[in-house]
Amino acid sequence: MLGKIRVRVPVGRPRTRPDAVAADKAYSSRGNRAHLRRRGIKAVIPEKRDQAANRRKKGSAGGRPVSHDADLYKERNTVERLINKLKAWRGVATRYDKTPASYLAGLHLRASMIWVKDLTRTTR
Repeated sequence: MLGKIRVRVPVGRPRTRPDAVAADKAYSSRGNRAHLRRRGIKAVIPEKRDQAANRRKKGSAGGRPVSHDADLYKERNTVERLINKLKAWRGVATRYDKTPASYLAGLHLRASMIWVKDLTRTTR
């Protein structure tokens, strides 16, 4: 999933290397952090309690604590709210579609429905 990141810019093709990636604790694995570090992307991912405890248990061999920008992490709720709006549509939430193409079409349809609803709300 991290390899498919695309960030739109006003002009030109989308960037494949954002400044930072905000994710929840489920993505705090060493492999994900290493992948982001290799690509020069800041990881805004809190550390799990058990990972922190294991690191502290190892002492100086456990390494440094991971950095975590709490202010940037707070902005992640915007994405979470959008995902909840997408999942409000039963076809997206339950993934009834058998092929990736039809699932993606459903996502596009639901996203356009959300977009149109937001447009009509702001033009009044």
